[in-house]
Amino acid sequence: MDHVEVGRYWDGNAATWTALARAGYDVYRDYLNTPAFLEMLPDVDGLAGLDIGCGEGHNTRMLAGRGAKMTGVDISGVFIEQAIAREREEPVGVDYQVASAVELPFAAGSFDFATGFMSFMDIPETDRVLAEAYRVLRPGGFLQFSIEHPCYCTPHRRNLRDEHGVTYALEVGGYFDQTDGEISEWLFGAAPAEVKAGLAKFKVPKFMRTVSSWLNLIIQPGFVLEEVREPRPSDETVAACADMQDAQVVAYFLHMRARKSA
Repeated sequence: MDHVEVGRYWDGNAATWTALARAGYDVYRDYLNTPAFLEMLPDVDGLAGLDIGCGEGHNTRMLAGRGAKMTGVDISGVFIEQAIAREREEPVGVDYQVASAVELPFAAGSFDFATGFMSFMDIPETDRVLAEAYRVLRPGGFLQFSIEHPCYCTPHRRNLRDEHGVTYALEVGGYFDQTDGEISEWLFGAAPAEVKAGLAKFKVPKFMRTVSSWLNLIIQPGFVLEEVREPRPSDETVAACADMQDAQVVAYFLHMRARKSA
């Protein structure tokens, strides 16, 4: 499977994904992953940024809200249509384009920083993604991206819960089984049954990489690793959204920032 075929799957997911996410059912994004990502992000006010795999543009708009001049790209034309429609309704100055992360249509040194919110893990040619991100950054620019945590988002995963339904451990396995395009089918668990009724499940190709694989992919183009975090929800976040409780037991997400030498 290559990035073109992956794009076809995301075209099929995009309309339902956008509707459910904008209705508030992507709770891990809204309550944990994006807030932690933005907390880790350096000041981007006045900088030119590229959001790689921007989807329907939610996080791209948040970066624009921090004063960055943003460009968002996604291989899914349907996602870009959704992003452009929102930009027309609520302009924040984002330029959206259909483009693959492995073939970015920009000259070398075009951006001060680049981001990838939960997108790099869905692209089979991961080495080319990191190389392209490095190429389009100016000297001294940074790349920050988030992925599912390879240690805990494994091919086998089962929540172990007590008699009150509280997660106390996670059973994982298959960490070294490097899946290449296996299709995972699901919808946002926070969406109630009546909302999900009649909706086709997302079909998401999976490409598993170990932690060491990811680190080496960052190093190979010439990036210098700058910061790594594993976000954990606070007790206050769990009180606001009980679905976050299991993310206090293990890290579901891995955030990394690397910089191109000046």
